Amino acid sequence: MSNALVPAEQTGAVKAAGADIANDFVTMMVADQLFGIPVLTVQDVLGPQRITRVPLAPPEVAGALNLRGRIVTAFDVRRRLGLPKRDADKPGMNVVVDFKGELYALMVDNVGEVLSLSADSYERNPNTLDPRWREVSGGIYRLKGKLLVVLEVSRLLNIKRGAGAAEAA
Repeated sequence: MSNALVPAEQTGAVKAAGADIANDFVTMMVADQLFGIPVLTVQDVLGPQRITRVPLAPPEVAGALNLRGRIVTAFDVRRRLGLPKRDADKPGMNVVVDFKGELYALMVDNVGEVLSLSADSYERNPNTLDPRWREVSGGIYRLKGKLLVVLEVSRLLNIKRGAGAAEAA
């Protein structure tokens, strides 16, 4: 059944009080920081996977994994955000997203719940946000005691060849 045929009140897209539009995000933790990506971009959530390294790939590309017969590029979110490597004894998770018809597994520490947040509480990126994070973030939400940084998948996956290689050297 298509969402186009379901009244907005039944899909939860519109809140009854004040008719505020809500944005739904899959939350994930990376180095003790809460991030979110729009729920409609998420195809799957996977536990730890065997990843095969890809020669000459940019540093952010951890390798490739097999998802039900499809080759999926594994993308290291920590590396992209300039964060330290995850401890080897702590298995991570993967959030599979579709970008331009290709599947990518975003390697994160943990996947949380889906949050439905009011568009009214959305804020632009603060100037104090790390430049690497600002480059891939669409904005923030201030939650009780936490900051949710909204990741734009298109910006996150837009890596500059050679830039990371120079940093890794």
